[in-house]
Amino acid sequence: MRFWKMEGLGNDFVVVTGPRSCSTSQIAALCDRRRGIGADGLLVLSESGERIRMTYFNADGSPAEMCGNGLRCVARLATELGMVAGPQFIVETPVGPRRVQVSEAEVTAELGPAVVGEHRRIGDRLFQLVSVGNPHAVTWVSDLEHVPLESTAATLQEEFVDGVNVEMAVVDSPHRISMRVWERGVGETAACGTGAVAAASVGLAQGLTQNEVEIRLPGGMARVRLEDGTSWITGPARLVYRGEWMG
Repeated sequence: MRFWKMEGLGNDFVVVTGPRSCSTSQIAALCDRRRGIGADGLLVLSESGERIRMTYFNADGSPAEMCGNGLRCVARLATELGMVAGPQFIVETPVGPRRVQVSEAEVTAELGPAVVGEHRRIGDRLFQLVSVGNPHAVTWVSDLEHVPLESTAATLQEEFVDGVNVEMAVVDSPHRISMRVWERGVGETAACGTGAVAAASVGLAQGLTQNEVEIRLPGGMARVRLEDGTSWITGPARLVYRGEWMG
């Protein structure tokens, strides 16, 4: 099976072209970092009429509604493979059509509305729930380096039937947020596009940040813009290598 390895802000993906059906165990094997190709998840890129379609699976093989950095990587690959006519186009996703724009250095992707919901206290931490097509729980912390992200995320998974992505973040200024993220079905990752939008949305809702912010992640810097009822994320996305999966 032919594949492409992509990464955006250190969030890395195996991409295959479809339509293709992979079992949960096959996806987990592909994403295994010791015995497989290794990735945070699998992206299936296919044609849908005159548009392209993206389907995403977590590293454990479970399906996910949306992946922001995955969307940017799919947009980059579709451009390089000549599947689209120009730098601006629409990608069909499980949560609806999303606009993208590809330049030489970066890819900008629309992630849709970010719905800021209720607060939820878990232990001694107060989280704000956000939907960016997928579920997030955001909390502010004073020190990113020493936060118990993994154990806190594990506790949160018990509170949500379908699991939840967890962001621990610091407001550096009205124009910048630093954060770490734990993704359901994966664990801690170098970046998460929808997580960046979730943190930016909570910051804006609480009057802590502006509608345009830089998000500093372990994998690099992204820019998020919130306007007109939708959200946009901009950052690098690149093809690392291509190969043939023999498993």
